[in-house]
Amino acid sequence: MALLSVRNLYTSFATDRGVVRAVNGVSFDLEAGEVLGLVGESGSGKSVTALSIMRLVPEPPGRVTADSIAFDGVDLLRLSEAQVREMRGARMAMIFQDPMRSLNPVLTIGRQLTEVLRRHEGLSAAAARKRSIELLEMVGIPMAERRLAAYPHQFSGGMRQRVMIAIALACNPRLLIADEATTALDVTIQAQIIDLVKRLTRERGTSVIWISHDLGVVAGLCDRVNVMYAGTVVESGPIRELFHRPSHGYTLGLMDSTPRVDEQAGHRLRPIEGLPPNLIDPIPLCPFLPRCRVSVPACRERPPERRTFSERHWASCLADLAS
Repeated sequence: MALLSVRNLYTSFATDRGVVRAVNGVSFDLEAGEVLGLVGESGSGKSVTALSIMRLVPEPPGRVTADSIAFDGVDLLRLSEAQVREMRGARMAMIFQDPMRSLNPVLTIGRQLTEVLRRHEGLSAAAARKRSIELLEMVGIPMAERRLAAYPHQFSGGMRQRVMIAIALACNPRLLIADEATTALDVTIQAQIIDLVKRLTRERGTSVIWISHDLGVVAGLCDRVNVMYAGTVVESGPIRELFHRPSHGYTLGLMDSTPRVDEQAGHRLRPIEGLPPNLIDPIPLCPFLPRCRVSVPACRERPPERRTFSERHWASCLADLAS
C-alpha cells in the first residue's frame, strides 16, 4: 500500500474576478522511501497541491475537495484540525519556500527548534537543546550552539532555509514535502542537503515530495516526476524514462529551455513562448495548446487523452513525440 495516495484533488480560490482553479483533478501515489518530483512553471499548481495535502489552505477563500487524501491508510480530509495538527511536524513535515515568513521573528532559533522536539518527541529541555544543536550541525550551520540564541533576522536567507530544513527533519517524519527547499542555497550546501535527503530515504524510508524548478536537481534526486501545468499533471514517469523520452509538449519545452553541460557547442536554449493560461476561464482543450510547438490537428478538435508508454510512464497528449 502506498504511503500517500491522492485521488481527484481539486483546490480553488474565490476572487473578485471569479473562481481560480489552482489544482484541477490531481491524482498520484507515493511509495515509502520514494522521492517524487513536482516540476513546472510558477503558477502550475505545485505548491498549492502540497499545501492541500498538508491541510494548510485557508478556507475561505480556498476550497479543497478530493475523493481522498490517504496518508498511511488514514484519509486526512476526514480528520479534525486538531488531529491533523498533531500529525504535522511529527509524521509529515513541509519545508516552505519563504523561510522569513515561516519562522517566528520574535522567537530565537533555539526556541523554535526545541518547541517542536518537546511537543512531538516529549524530550526534556536539555535533551531538546542537544538534539537542536545536532540538527543545525547536520544542515551545515557553523557554531550551532551559539546560533541557538540568534533570531531569524540575524541569519542570511540561505541560513534561514537551513533552519527550516532542520525543523522539518527534527522528528524524523515519514513524509517530507520540500517546496523549493534549496533555491536560496549555494551549490555546496545544496549538494549537502540533497545528500541528506537521499540518506533519509535510504536509511529511514522517508518519502519525499520535492517541488523544484531546477530539473538538474530533480534528475539527481528523484525516482519519479510529475510534470504539472495549469493545475493538472500532464505527464508522469520514472526519472530516466521521462528525461530520455519526454512525451508531452510542455515536458519537451521544459527540457529545451534548461541549460545542459552535454550540449554541443553553439547550442542555443529554446524558451517556451507565450504565457500560462488564465485559470479562471474554463479550458476545454489542452491548456498548453496555445504555446505548444508539437501540436497536431487533433489537438484543436478534442481534449487530450492519456497515453501509456510503460507501467508508470504516461502523458495526456495527442501528439506522438517519438515519431
